[in-house]
Amino acid sequence: MAVHAHPDDESSKGAATMAKYAAEGHEVLVVTATGGEAGSVLNPAMDRPEVLANMTEIRREEMARAAKILGVQHKWLGFVDSGLPEGDPLPPVPEGSFAVVPLEESTEALVRAIREFRPHVILTYDENGGYPHPDHIRTHEISMAAFDAAAEPDRFPDAGDPWQPLKLYYIHGFSRARMLAFHEALIEAGIESPYAEWLEKWDPDKSDVMERVTTRVECADFFEARDEALKAHATQIDPKSRWFAVPRDIQRETWPTEEYELVRSLVDSTLPEDDLFAGIREKVGT
Repeated sequence: MAVHAHPDDESSKGAATMAKYAAEGHEVLVVTATGGEAGSVLNPAMDRPEVLANMTEIRREEMARAAKILGVQHKWLGFVDSGLPEGDPLPPVPEGSFAVVPLEESTEALVRAIREFRPHVILTYDENGGYPHPDHIRTHEISMAAFDAAAEPDRFPDAGDPWQPLKLYYIHGFSRARMLAFHEALIEAGIESPYAEWLEKWDPDKSDVMERVTTRVECADFFEARDEALKAHATQIDPKSRWFAVPRDIQRETWPTEEYELVRSLVDSTLPEDDLFAGIREKVGT
């Protein structure tokens, strides 16, 4: 089970891993906390009045297409997108939106989904949300709370029979090491790199998230599915953007993995890992 804040997050964070495990016969479920209603249109080709007037419906359709491409199941938790506050000082997020719904309420919704699907592995964001969007931070909070609460009979007794997931990972993707590897590979291939400016502005005192990574899943054969799923979110993704700047053959050769940090485990596994089910396969035969 991968727990995400908005539609499109699942396709930009760990999508090739999910497609890989789904293709191997594992049941994979993406849980999306909000409908992405507050998202802007980020693809100029989709910046049209009829699109803006129907964002909720369109983003649901985009999510359905992406899930089909990845071969995964999908569930909406049903909360309202909080939007990304901007300004100085930052304005409060809208009343009733996901980030400010009482934690017990949103945790119960995720517990219900966990008890229904009964996952062995949960993927979510780190304590910073991957980036500091209030919905991403709330996704982290409910994922951590639900991992424990789902197994406790006294917590949310009306939300289904107890179930204990065995491992929880943070999804990590945006690292300096990965960006530098792609930058150097592009330069060597004689292709202009879109990462030069980012690398120049990178704070040398800032630690790289790769220092936290415990698990690298090789999934290069599913990069095409990942890209097509991302493009399915046409309101959010410009197919001409830097998301697709690195040819897939260079990606496969340079960086054929997706990265995770194991933060909770009820099974024995040896770090570093190359499989999210390490230790689980031996315990439950999955």
